[in-house]
Amino acid sequence: MTITFAIAIALIIIGLVILSRGIRMVPQQHAWVVERFGRFHRLLEPGLNIIIPVFDRVAYKFDLRESPINVSEQVCITKDNAQITIDGVLYLQITDPKKAAYGTSDPFAAVEQLSQTVMRSDVGKKQLDEVLSSRAELNRSIVSELDQAATNWGVKVLRYEIRRIQPPAEVTHAMELQLTSEREKRARIAKSEGERQQAVNVAEGKKKSRVLEAEGEADALLKVAEAQARAIAKIGEALSEKGGDKAMQMRLASDLISQFGNLASESNTMIVPADMGDMSRFLGTAMSIVGGEKGRAVPHAPDASSE
Repeated sequence: MTITFAIAIALIIIGLVILSRGIRMVPQQHAWVVERFGRFHRLLEPGLNIIIPVFDRVAYKFDLRESPINVSEQVCITKDNAQITIDGVLYLQITDPKKAAYGTSDPFAAVEQLSQTVMRSDVGKKQLDEVLSSRAELNRSIVSELDQAATNWGVKVLRYEIRRIQPPAEVTHAMELQLTSEREKRARIAKSEGERQQAVNVAEGKKKSRVLEAEGEADALLKVAEAQARAIAKIGEALSEKGGDKAMQMRLASDLISQFGNLASESNTMIVPADMGDMSRFLGTAMSIVGGEKGRAVPHAPDASSE
């Protein structure tokens, strides 16, 4: 009885072990490859799966999510014989677990090695300046070539990103000097453009100032002429009135005497008419001009020398 119970317990334990090894819980976005007697049998999909222990075994487990792979740093030689150091990142995804299991021993390592080979080949076709300015083009070229080759390995190459391009030290120094020179050139051009624009603005300002000044002078002359015209018109109206000509004759005589008096006080030398000693005749001539009467003269004043 005791032996029978022990055998039963042993069978139960063996059965539980076999059952536990036959039950497989596959996570989401994963795929497991099952082999039976060493040959491919089937794929286990996410969820609960049953296999036959001893006969079946899980040979490979693949993560079907997108996976980033660091591409190791490598030295490439450009078309103009410049050595540059390049590294990058690959983004891969297992799309066919069976091909990934049996197409190559390590699909990710195979794609990484191929990416380095393709990179060296593409860089060798370009000048250094082209390599530095065409990262996006290199990325697309590598993805296109890798994707064709990786199809047989059950891998999808999603994208490749160049992380760093390091030219030689002397080339980097030359590029820095060139960059500094370009910046100084742009600064000089900007300064000269500013000075030219400033000169144009100053010239335009002076031109506008002269135009405004000329317009102001013209306006002032016009206003003076208008005022003089109105004054002459007023004088004409006054002369047409009774006694106007007499008043004008007296005003003219007074102005002449005042002007010659001022001239005598400002200078010791004077140029006067020959008959200036005969003041009455001089005044008579002036008043006859105003009155429009020729040959008319005022009565002679008594001669001061005769007194």
